[in-house]
Amino acid sequence: MDVQLKRGMLDACVLTVLRRGDSYGYQLVRDVGEIIAVSESTLYPILKRLEALGQVTVYSVEHNGRLRKYYRITEAGEQRIHAFLDEWRELLRALSRIEAEVEGR
Repeated sequence: MDVQLKRGMLDACVLTVLRRGDSYGYQLVRDVGEIIAVSESTLYPILKRLEALGQVTVYSVEHNGRLRKYYRITEAGEQRIHAFLDEWRELLRALSRIEAEVEGR
């Protein structure tokens, strides 16, 4: 899969999982992994980028004597999911046209 397409897909998967509720890194790896394979080393740069874009916010909660970072989707994150879906619908329409042309339909 093209790197840019995969990046957009991973971002959308993370944001979609966060729509269920706030979550932390390890849990996100598991939850996003139900949709598409992702490792911690891939997830954390995504979360930093989404935070820099204002699509998630971060806060800390103490858990077993340590601070755990939680991530929450923002309105900008919600909008990004919808934009992503619109972009994919457009891509699918183009793919359908290409397929029809190639198959002589």
